[in-house]
Amino acid sequence: MIILGLGGIHTDPACAILKDGCLASAVEQKKVAPRHPHSDPPMEAIHSALSLAGCTPAEVDIVAIARPFSERHGRHHLHVELRELFPNARVVSVEHHQAHAASAYYASPFDTATVLALDRRGDFRCGSRWNATGTQLTLEKEIAYPDSLGDVYSRVTELLGFRPGAEEHKVQWLSTFASPELAHIFRSILMEGGVSIRIDRKWFDTGRIGKGGFSTRFYQALGLEDGEEIPEPMKALVASGLQSAIERLTLEMAGEGENLCLAGGLALNSLLVASLERSGKWRNVFVQPAAGNSGTALGAAWHAWHVTHGRPERAPLTTLALGPEFEPEEIKKVLENCKLGFRYLLTTDEVIDTAMAQLAADKIVAWMQGRMEFGPRALGNRSILASPLNPYSTENLNVFIKHREPFRKFAASVPASLASRYFETGPNARFLSTVGRVRPEHRATFQPALLGDGLVRVHTVEPEENPLFHQLLMKWGQKTGLPVLYNTSFNLFSDPLVCSPRDAVRSFYSSGIDAMLVGNFVLEK
Repeated sequence: MIILGLGGIHTDPACAILKDGCLASAVEQKKVAPRHPHSDPPMEAIHSALSLAGCTPAEVDIVAIARPFSERHGRHHLHVELRELFPNARVVSVEHHQAHAASAYYASPFDTATVLALDRRGDFRCGSRWNATGTQLTLEKEIAYPDSLGDVYSRVTELLGFRPGAEEHKVQWLSTFASPELAHIFRSILMEGGVSIRIDRKWFDTGRIGKGGFSTRFYQALGLEDGEEIPEPMKALVASGLQSAIERLTLEMAGEGENLCLAGGLALNSLLVASLERSGKWRNVFVQPAAGNSGTALGAAWHAWHVTHGRPERAPLTTLALGPEFEPEEIKKVLENCKLGFRYLLTTDEVIDTAMAQLAADKIVAWMQGRMEFGPRALGNRSILASPLNPYSTENLNVFIKHREPFRKFAASVPASLASRYFETGPNARFLSTVGRVRPEHRATFQPALLGDGLVRVHTVEPEENPLFHQLLMKWGQKTGLPVLYNTSFNLFSDPLVCSPRDAVRSFYSSGIDAMLVGNFVLEK
């Protein structure tokens, strides 16, 4: 049984393939076709996912679509195209929030759970809570737009001068550098009420374009003139107040129990995930790491397997390395076509030793190995690496390579078996979906990467999931006494994560990265 799932239509399209219930591939359109990121249907992502899964369109049994936001997006036209592309397949539609919930629960290791899906808007809903048992998901509560936590978060994103719908993560990280003394304002806006949300519209002006559409009442609460630009010193206070209020209300909505699963755009908020993990209200918390709209491709496919096809077998998510990888001949052809000088390393040990030599010399290293990750985070396959022993690592990464704000910090990748020596963190660190806290005795070492209150983004690496990256970390630890490397995504200027060797070459030569290892090929500047 081959099921093809499509999600994120018109926003962040992606394709996933299940073969007999097991996830064989998952690809986002923007990564394989950055010039056509919103193609409908996402043909490049579809062809890539099919190729990786080793199947043809004629072999697909079910095409499951996570429903677009509204009928005006031409759902009928999409169905017609898919029937032509997949002549032997049954085409089924899955509600947007049902796909979010399915992506969270079926990816988890739990047999029963409460599932919470929170986003800005999907199928005119912005929140839902589900009871899950076995392979059944039962809707308990839903929240209709515009009473949306995600919408308020996007409005504040715009208010602070960032791009709504794209840069909410900046507000999240900025929030860690101030106290939540303005949280009472956002609690009033959100009108806290248990599992329900009710946004007080008096805090917004429907006639005001830009700056999040906040009303005079909001500016007065901040002690500002109506419509005044938010002063730079106040931005972190606003971000912190918002983050605190969102965390508190989500905790109320989640309730308490044994197992909690999360999905939807708000589940990409690592600080929110950490607050749920540490609340003591849940024994286990699992977040589907590609929790945004692209992740509904996974949910649609799993829903078709368990509900449409009625199969009970489950295969929880164990890796996000689900995208394309490239053979040595493919890489060599690109490097030669670009007339670049390179060396080819014969063994894995040489690849690791070369990377360590560069890192030990305080160089910044691009690391492109194996299959591309699905989702927004680099987990050691499409990464930029630096040594924590270099006190200027984070400054160099922010200023000369990523060209981004200094309050945005980098992940610390560490072997899972050694993580507790340095950090306090939980199982969601496996996919970089939460934040940890540096143990006091190591805070001086990681000071440049710290968020407020000793927080740090921790990425724990399992040997069976990413053996090459795990081996690099272990050998680095043997060499330096510290088995940790700073890790950030291999991309520039808000581009998607690099996919191909050509993408890697372009980013390498457009930045201050010192060396790049693509498979067994090494390039140096």
